[in-house]
Amino acid sequence: MLMKKGVSLFLCAITSLVAVSQNIQDAKKFIYYERYKTAEDQLQQVVKTDPANGEGWYLLSKAYLSSNDPAPLQNLLSQAPASLKEEPYFQVAYGSYLLNKGNKDSAKYYFDRALDKTREKNADILSAIANAHIVAKTGDANYAVELLNKAVNREKKDPALFTMLGDAQRKQGNGSDAYKSYVMALDKDGKHAAALYRMGKIFVSQKNPEMYLKYFNQALEADSNFAPAVYELYYHYYFTEPQKAMEYFKQYVAKSDPNKTNDVLYTDLLYLNKQYQDAITNAQRLLGSNNNADSMPRLYKLMAYSYLGLKDSANAMTSMSRYFSKEVDTNMVAKDYEVMAGLYSGVPGKEDSAIAYYLKTADMAKDQAEKFHFYKKLSELYKDQKDYLNQGKWLGMYYTNNPKATNIDLFNWGIANFKAEAYDQADTVFGAYIQKYPDQAFGYYWRARVNSLSDSTMEKGSAIPWYNKLISMIETDTNNKTNKKWLVEAYGYLAAYQTNQVKDYKSATENLKKILTVDPENKDAKQYISVLEKKIAADNSNSTTGTSK
Repeated sequence: MLMKKGVSLFLCAITSLVAVSQNIQDAKKFIYYERYKTAEDQLQQVVKTDPANGEGWYLLSKAYLSSNDPAPLQNLLSQAPASLKEEPYFQVAYGSYLLNKGNKDSAKYYFDRALDKTREKNADILSAIANAHIVAKTGDANYAVELLNKAVNREKKDPALFTMLGDAQRKQGNGSDAYKSYVMALDKDGKHAAALYRMGKIFVSQKNPEMYLKYFNQALEADSNFAPAVYELYYHYYFTEPQKAMEYFKQYVAKSDPNKTNDVLYTDLLYLNKQYQDAITNAQRLLGSNNNADSMPRLYKLMAYSYLGLKDSANAMTSMSRYFSKEVDTNMVAKDYEVMAGLYSGVPGKEDSAIAYYLKTADMAKDQAEKFHFYKKLSELYKDQKDYLNQGKWLGMYYTNNPKATNIDLFNWGIANFKAEAYDQADTVFGAYIQKYPDQAFGYYWRARVNSLSDSTMEKGSAIPWYNKLISMIETDTNNKTNKKWLVEAYGYLAAYQTNQVKDYKSATENLKKILTVDPENKDAKQYISVLEKKIAADNSNSTTGTSK
């Protein structure tokens, strides 16, 4: 009876050990697939069933540190039995946690103890410490490479070690050696999806889609369950082919751990595929089912975009306003402000709000071409408000150093300043127009107009050179209606100046007569010619009389 009981207990122990061993192997696979939550759940059971399992504690720390939520790790590690704290795997686990927190010296203490205990001959411990340095922001990539070279010398056929070596070299900024290490990993196992995936990531950094798509697809051919490669394919097509992106995204969700971020990304894809009502319905469902709806403010933005797709600007404004009230400023992008600006632009009386949002958009835009676009928008809004001074300011911003700006943009910049009575600035702009387009009459005419107003008493005669230049350019083409109008104005201005400032009545009369060659029925010209001729005759008579006396 006792023998049977002993055999039974022995079999239970064996079964438990086998189960733990299987769970460890499964957890490693889940970490490889970046399914960290599933790995965490399995490893929690491992350390609960077998608290003295140092490798289980290490893998648990690795899963937490690789996830987006490493915070619970400190509390978990504190629950480990005291006897385990001299075990190398646990020392690496605790050192990894400390390094992740930025406590490099304390981490080194634990890492060194683990290395001393294993005499730097255990490839698993060497690679575990190296991995900690690769993952942590404060990690030492050079030291990771040193450790991995030692590990590779001991386990020359392990593709995972060569892949990790490539990761360390990438962290060094040495893409060439990293690529070679990944190739060596594939020499050991041609279906090692992680190596193919990492090769693809090298070409992502080089913005070479032909090459990175090749390697991501090869990674999936090698292992169809390798979710990280599926995600990269989804992300690539997100910007170019939303329908294809949706297909890859559904595959990714099926092969990865549940994540509320995925719910938001799915809503995003519904919007991109112009399934606007479905996107709104899904967003509302997620907000309604989430006890902490404020943690997903992006959903309000996606609803706003979808409402805009349905041409429902009222609900778009409501949703976008909620987004702005819940999202932190640092997460907002230029597009958010642009959408709000566009919404306010369509509401009478809200032009000031539209301007405020476009100002923020222009400030946040990173691409210079985008900035020019928003400068133009601002100039148009100020024009609608008849705020010509600010219109001129933003037209100037739009024109300056803009390779796509035209002569019309330069002209409009000058006109805005003219309307704002900013005559000095207008004179400068039309001066630039003349310099750039010397064969066009517009610059001369408007520079003459600007100077005629800034020198309203004609005391300086600053408009005269520009009217004379204008006349010389267009006087031979009087069939053009604009030219006729400008010639009448120019001759008239010269006549007025000669009459009132230099008292040269003869020249004034000649210019007035030139008006009649262009406009024979001009009553003003005829009237002033008559007055001036009488004045000239009277002056001549007085001169003759004075001489006779």
